[in-house]
Amino acid sequence: MENNCIFCKIIAGEIPSYCVYEDEDFKAILDVNPSARGHVIILPKKHAADIFELSDEYVSKVMIVAKKIAKAVKEAYHCDGINILQNNGEAAGQTVFHLHVHVIPRFEGDTKTINIGWKPMETPEDMAAVVEEIRSHL
Repeated sequence: MENNCIFCKIIAGEIPSYCVYEDEDFKAILDVNPSARGHVIILPKKHAADIFELSDEYVSKVMIVAKKIAKAVKEAYHCDGINILQNNGEAAGQTVFHLHVHVIPRFEGDTKTINIGWKPMETPEDMAAVVEEIRSHL
């Protein structure tokens, strides 16, 4: 537990939250600044600033929980889709530096209130070089 981490304090029960799921490794709570009704965030009980600080095993467990929560949210709200989102670093939109996974219900036409998207860019002419740049680090 990190002393100044708001999510560690929520996990420890020092700050109240609306918990929808909990097991020995994770606590899933309603986001206090939701993008949509039913927006849940999954918090690992083990503090890690981002995905790079967790073992592969722990990261795979969080995706199993995300699937379970997404299924429950889909059944509860009959939404048209679900975003499962996880940000790493300030440049990627991370604002709390305790890894967390967002599960956000989505509905047709909700892009006026929720804007998670990508603008297409030109395809790099050197795609083979891009492949090698990434592969060389795997």
